[in-house]
Amino acid sequence: MQIDVITLFPDFFNSPLQCSLLGKALAKGIATVNLINPRDFTTDKHHQVDDIPYGGGVGMVLKPEPIFAAVESLPILPPREVILLTPQGETLNQNLLKNFASNYQQLVLICGHYEGIDERVQNLVTREVSLGDFVLTCGEIPALTLINGVVRLLPGTIGKPESLCADSFEDGLLDYPHYTRPPIFREWEVPPVLRSGNHQEIAQWRYQQQLEATKKKRPDLMIKYNNPDVEHEVKR
Repeated sequence: MQIDVITLFPDFFNSPLQCSLLGKALAKGIATVNLINPRDFTTDKHHQVDDIPYGGGVGMVLKPEPIFAAVESLPILPPREVILLTPQGETLNQNLLKNFASNYQQLVLICGHYEGIDERVQNLVTREVSLGDFVLTCGEIPALTLINGVVRLLPGTIGKPESLCADSFEDGLLDYPHYTRPPIFREWEVPPVLRSGNHQEIAQWRYQQQLEATKKKRPDLMIKYNNPDVEHEVKR
């Protein structure tokens, strides 16, 4: 998979893209991440990428010309998505990450900054994505989150692919608790069932823990799990 990131601050990605499983996956060529700076596509001597908004108001707006030029400089590897990271987009979730990882050869991520992006950039965009109902200083943070979430799902990134099946949200429930040595730490003991060697009882215990955690922490997910064909709105 090729991931192209349109960003005013490519240095933001340098360390995260070299660390841990993500860095190893990129080093092995499982995915390629290209960082493209719109400033390189400006035509004025000051390399200006923003300007004051029409109609007045505070802040600056990213100009359309450098972003269009940056995106149009890229080779097209279909199927591809051109994604704008914005608080107005659909909320990123595990199913969306799986969709990107399974169905696309190329993702183009446009990172916003300042007060916003000229609305005409929407003519490039095929999807808008958000981390949630809050505002950050830049689009690089959600872009990096999306990259991490997608690349970890690509074949070869995770040493044991079956471990992905136990992730939170894979079956509609949160994950079960995990323990390792020592069996007793201070006054807290590892549940005896996990040390019993009875795989059937361990599986049942873990499933029960998933149900309890989801009911307690995410009642909205619990309702969807019990009624997968019904849409619900939960006020919390």
